[in-house]
Amino acid sequence: MTALAPPPIRVAKSSIPTGGRSKPVMWMVLPALLMFTAFGLIPLLGVLGLSFTQWDGIGAINPAGFDSWTAVLSEPGLLHALWVTFLVMALSWLFQTPLSLLIGVFLASHKRYRGFLAVLYFIPLLLSSAAIAITFSALLNPNFGLGAGLGVELLNQDWLGQGNLALGVLIFVVSWQFIPFHSLIYQGGVRQIPIQMYEAAQIDGAGKMRTFFSITLPQLKYTIITSSTLMVVGSLTFFDLIFVLTAGGPGDATRVLALEMYQTGFKANLMGPASVIAVILVLVGLGLALLLRRLGGNPTDSQLEGA
Repeated sequence: MTALAPPPIRVAKSSIPTGGRSKPVMWMVLPALLMFTAFGLIPLLGVLGLSFTQWDGIGAINPAGFDSWTAVLSEPGLLHALWVTFLVMALSWLFQTPLSLLIGVFLASHKRYRGFLAVLYFIPLLLSSAAIAITFSALLNPNFGLGAGLGVELLNQDWLGQGNLALGVLIFVVSWQFIPFHSLIYQGGVRQIPIQMYEAAQIDGAGKMRTFFSITLPQLKYTIITSSTLMVVGSLTFFDLIFVLTAGGPGDATRVLALEMYQTGFKANLMGPASVIAVILVLVGLGLALLLRRLGGNPTDSQLEGA
């Protein structure tokens, strides 16, 4: 007898269409897409178009070709403002990141006072940048400020009248305001790390320092990338605090690109060159964000946080 081959098994196709869930997702994305188009994309295209014109902010808008771009790119003050912007960005990142990380880890490990400390640390972020600048300007005044009132000679200096000191004060004030926000980001990241990893490290006899560098820090890789992206891109838009605290001085020691854009557009009434500086800011921010994302790698290529 010849053995008969078993009949082929036919798998019934699912009656549910593969794209059945695409429409609900599109309806959910549509409001955000409309908001981004109305308040992000259209103004950006308008600024880009305005950079090729001559306009004083009141009269008629006249086409100017690449005249505004040539004038801005050949201006020596642009390179200085760009250098100060990158300097503020780098120093604020170096100062904020370690402190935010340590405070975030501390808040995540102390459950009893976590809510109270989170509210306490978050208070500086709720204050106006202009109000913070006015307060620190008064506290650091060499005539009637904190140093003169307490009689401490170290504090009784012209903090905002010397270039290096003014830049240091600016970094300190910016960090004081925004460290709480990044601390909450790191606190959320630490709380997503599985507790089993710490229990296993404790069984193996690992101390707190070894646990921090072997478990906590590697698991916070993508949290660090996210916080750094917000920190770096956000530093490009520092304006109100610098305008009130130092007005770009002394000299041009704290003259960043955002302040350069304001003074070009609203003091010199040159909206075309000011739009060029705005486009440069957007391009720099986009480039830095893409660079940080590339340095972070693809999350699917390595262990995810909390996995």
